[in-house]
Amino acid sequence: MSVEHKNFPAVAATADNHPQGRRPGCCNPVKKPGPVSMDHVLSALQETKEEREIRIRSLFSFFDAANVGYLDYPQIEAGLSALQIPAEYKYAKDLLMVCDRNKDGRVDYQEFRRYMDDKELELYRIFQAIDVEHSGCILPEELWDALVKAGIHMDDDELASFVEHVDKDNNGIITFEEWRDFLLLYPHEATIENIYHYWERVYLVDIGEHAVIPEGISKHVHASKYLIAGAVAGTASRTATAPLDRLKVVLQVQTGPARIVPALKNIWREGGFLGFFRGNGLNVMKVAPESAIKFYTYEMLKTVIGDIKGEQMADIGTSGRLIAGGLAGAVAQTAIYPMDLVKTRLQTFACESGKVPSLGKLSKDIWVHEGPRAFYRGVVPSLLGIIPYAGIDLAAYEALKDVSKRYILHDGEPGPFVQLGCGTISGALGATCVYPLQVIRTRLQAQRANTSSSYKGMSDVFRKTLQNEGLRGFYKGLFPNLLKVVPTAGITYLVYETMKKSLDLGFLLSKLVFSGMSELTGFATGEPEAGKVAAVAVATHV
Repeated sequence: MSVEHKNFPAVAATADNHPQGRRPGCCNPVKKPGPVSMDHVLSALQETKEEREIRIRSLFSFFDAANVGYLDYPQIEAGLSALQIPAEYKYAKDLLMVCDRNKDGRVDYQEFRRYMDDKELELYRIFQAIDVEHSGCILPEELWDALVKAGIHMDDDELASFVEHVDKDNNGIITFEEWRDFLLLYPHEATIENIYHYWERVYLVDIGEHAVIPEGISKHVHASKYLIAGAVAGTASRTATAPLDRLKVVLQVQTGPARIVPALKNIWREGGFLGFFRGNGLNVMKVAPESAIKFYTYEMLKTVIGDIKGEQMADIGTSGRLIAGGLAGAVAQTAIYPMDLVKTRLQTFACESGKVPSLGKLSKDIWVHEGPRAFYRGVVPSLLGIIPYAGIDLAAYEALKDVSKRYILHDGEPGPFVQLGCGTISGALGATCVYPLQVIRTRLQAQRANTSSSYKGMSDVFRKTLQNEGLRGFYKGLFPNLLKVVPTAGITYLVYETMKKSLDLGFLLSKLVFSGMSELTGFATGEPEAGKVAAVAVATHV
């Protein structure tokens, strides 16, 4: 019996291994009545119990390269790497967890064998459920029907790619042997949704566990459609939460006692209802240019890193993507930073009459009286927060997702809402950890550069804030900032789903939005919670 789908160690395929001279890859409908048993699996594979035992023993020995009689995490990780399974969809930790019945951190042969028994029975059941014609093979149209019934819609190119990844002899159909080999080392429950997510990890480029836009997506839809959909979703969510953003900024710049109710009354007195939306126009205007710059910078940096490491763009690894994403975020944030500074000046402009200067006049005054360098006051703490925020966010996201898979989903794959929940919590945690840098940045932005009382720099803000306000001073405005998390994510989702349908972007797009990545400029823009959804939505290729 030849096992070659993932470059498994092959057991010689001979006529003896295949009774009746069956050629490997042929359809073999099983007529056995009754509940699914191992006999059905053996019949579908035209394999005897002895041959199956040899195959499983051979695979165990392949992983147990040191011949110690058990498998641990390093051995499983090395074995998956030797099988040339890309890092993007290895499940070494999960595979160890599901095989290790006695939780001693090791997998002996009996545990490995039990996993193989359970997995092959499980795969046969779903294979039979998809094979509605009971021909012994899954036809592309049968696979498409099963996906549609599960609420998953894909176009012809995506379906062809799905079949191609499983159908190793390229005859256009999927036999049970090919189906088993594709999913044998997938440790989660084999539902059609989970299998789709598994294939998605093969097809998509990701950072850590956060899937994003697939390579070659331009075959399906132009990137400008992603930009449009994400810009509209970002506009809606930022506008809806603009009052909280204004309140946050007002509280951040107060050097005396910062209380929410007096701040709200002051905003109302200065501008009435519209006063809560001051600066929102600029906040919205930043979405498209920032995302476009980040999109193309990230693609360029992926190519550069791949060339340096001598690897393909898709294989630069998690650290490579984190570096590329961080640098792309820094470039994008630097490019649009003057807009962010003007927005802060507009939001903190004191006016009893309710009249605020126009953007043109405010920008001209900064240029004339403070010089062009003033447009970049606070850019250093803004950039310093990007990588720490991303690292904390990523680590927290992974931990939350693992917990949800183990205790809530019981080894199932997290759906979009679970991923969204993990993402918003991890984003809020990351933002909280680096929030002092955001306060320092906002205070530098809000003050005129050429006054006697102005801050001399980042260290001066830190020293004076700590001296006069204590540690609590670095967390002013945190509460309204965290209040934005859930409404921002929810509004972005609803608007994005509507835009997806309007622009005919298909199911894959909605999956991308909620696969979500940690927006590496989320801290810098003050919108980490929006970044969890909008980063991908606005065509960010991170």
